[in-house]
Amino acid sequence: MEQHTNSGNPNVDLAYRRKKNAEDMKHQVISFVLMIFLTLIAFFAVGYDKFSPWFSVPFILLLAAVQVAFQLYYFMHMSHKGHEVPSVFLYAGVFVAFLTIWAFMTIVWW
Repeated sequence: MEQHTNSGNPNVDLAYRRKKNAEDMKHQVISFVLMIFLTLIAFFAVGYDKFSPWFSVPFILLLAAVQVAFQLYYFMHMSHKGHEVPSVFLYAGVFVAFLTIWAFMTIVWW
């Protein structure tokens, strides 16, 4: 949970902001390293001949979804307070896109 301090004391506020910024930077570096690692795994899955396309394609799509979540929550700061309304619109758009793709795939396949 995020806490905002406004004590009126500039030294306390500055110390809080520095601590908060250092914590945010740590999260961004960790998520960046994880995204690079997931990208390397995806390259390995494509390059490894023993994996069939029936495994590789869904696996890479799963890795892509995880990377999108990292992008949204850490680099675009969707985990911070005050981003609830954009989150609702984003999730509604994802839901509508999923329903549209599902509907078209159903029409084409059946």
